[in-house]
Amino acid sequence: MRMNKLKVLLSLTQPLRRSDSRFLSNHHCRHFSAQPSYAHVDYIQEQVLVEGRAKSRAAILNRPSALNAITPSMAARLSRLYESWEENSDIGFVMMKGNGRAFSSGADVVTLYELINEGKIEECKKFFETLYKFVYLLGTYLKPNVAILDGVTMGSGAGISLPGMFRVVTDRTVRTFSNGAFLYLAKDVVYSTPEAQIGFHPDAGASYYLSRLPGYLGEYLALTGEKLNGVEMIACGLATHYSLKERLPWLEERLGKLITDDRLVIENSLAQYGDLVYPDSKSVLHKFEKIDKCFSQDTVEEIIEALEREAAESHDEWCNTALNKIKEASPLSLKVALKSIREGRFQPLDQCLVREYRISINWVSKRVSDDFCEGVRARLVDKDFAPKWGPTRLEEVTTDMVDCFFIPLGELEPELNLATALREPSM
Repeated sequence: MRMNKLKVLLSLTQPLRRSDSRFLSNHHCRHFSAQPSYAHVDYIQEQVLVEGRAKSRAAILNRPSALNAITPSMAARLSRLYESWEENSDIGFVMMKGNGRAFSSGADVVTLYELINEGKIEECKKFFETLYKFVYLLGTYLKPNVAILDGVTMGSGAGISLPGMFRVVTDRTVRTFSNGAFLYLAKDVVYSTPEAQIGFHPDAGASYYLSRLPGYLGEYLALTGEKLNGVEMIACGLATHYSLKERLPWLEERLGKLITDDRLVIENSLAQYGDLVYPDSKSVLHKFEKIDKCFSQDTVEEIIEALEREAAESHDEWCNTALNKIKEASPLSLKVALKSIREGRFQPLDQCLVREYRISINWVSKRVSDDFCEGVRARLVDKDFAPKWGPTRLEEVTTDMVDCFFIPLGELEPELNLATALREPSM
């Protein structure tokens, strides 16, 4: 019965997707020719490749030069693929992976920055709507789904993988590189949520899964943008399986031969190529006591004060590193991010996504601050790494400023409309 309802919904929404084809191209120009042009369609399909297996399908993020940053057209194509695969009775389970040295570095914020500067705010809103609806689809997916996080996984890249049933991380070495804003040197999968450092907020479901990490680890990751490696992702529950990089081809070959939709069979196959691992002595996960002591405070100001006291008492360099990262971030973003995660702790995924959509719309619309565009400009466009935040100090951020990001959007601005009644009728 539930599958039949989904079929009805998809048939009703399909024409709407076709009518929104203008959104899939930022530079669509009308031209006259006796022959149809398929160049743009081919380009979109090349950004997300598809591999067909015996009883499964795999989506491959294919923008390796951009660390598989998610574009509006990629989000739309992923959504269409996963909807069709869910309806196809010949497909037992689905997979997602990235091409190159990253799974995904998150949303293509430079494209969003350019759209905002061109006055194309509606296209930005459509991107967030499409992306968040896809995250919700993954979080309520009817079939087993596997994400192979072999490389950098940041921001929305985590959003399109962590809602899945199985999340596989590896020991892959990520060489020193810069994505224009952040420099990495890590021997493993690198996971982070650096949105506050670019004047945004942890989105695409981040307030849901960060708030459910042990203790106050989620607040720590959101406010500092600190990184976790694959072993740490296993230890704190963000990932379900750990595999050596060299075993990935065998693991994928094994999955490709499965003729099943049984999650236990898939789980056992993943476990065959898995490894039992523990965080090393330098891992931040050994600092849970200090994390909870400092990041359990009610406000960002109190968190900073707690870190300063801890630094003075323990002389732990970790405290100073955390302080420096927080002080580099947008003051307004810090307060918005903290409130969002605190609310997310008591809300299901759909409510978290609706709230995150409101916050994102406020950022791109510049209703309160220009920090998002300023952060992207400073770290990714001009690369002067000297953002001019507004407000510039935490004490200048008022309660009304923060609350503005969370109130309903109003009659003239539609809210994010998720198919909760259909996909989660018991909610």
